[in-house]
Amino acid sequence: MLVLLLILIAVLFGFGFLDPIWWVAAAVLVYAATHRGRDRGGGRSRSGSSDLGDYRDYQERRNRQERWDRRYSRQNRARWRREDRRDRERRG
Repeated sequence: MLVLLLILIAVLFGFGFLDPIWWVAAAVLVYAATHRGRDRGGGRSRSGSSDLGDYRDYQERRNRQERWDRRYSRQNRARWRREDRRDRERRG
């Protein structure tokens, strides 16, 4: 299939010397072939394992962020309360 596609593109390019519209047709064919190749896995595999790995990475980052947020908020909760109390006293 790829060989036939390459031959068709070469023929269209050759006909382009007779009429430039064939160059446009060849360019559209090249664009369509490369675009379709990316959608069908030219870039990344669309298998379930790839998506599952992406989700696991996301989940791991999210869990790490939540743990960090909990730890940080526990350590600084008293300081935040003191600062809030000082701010209220300054306003009042």
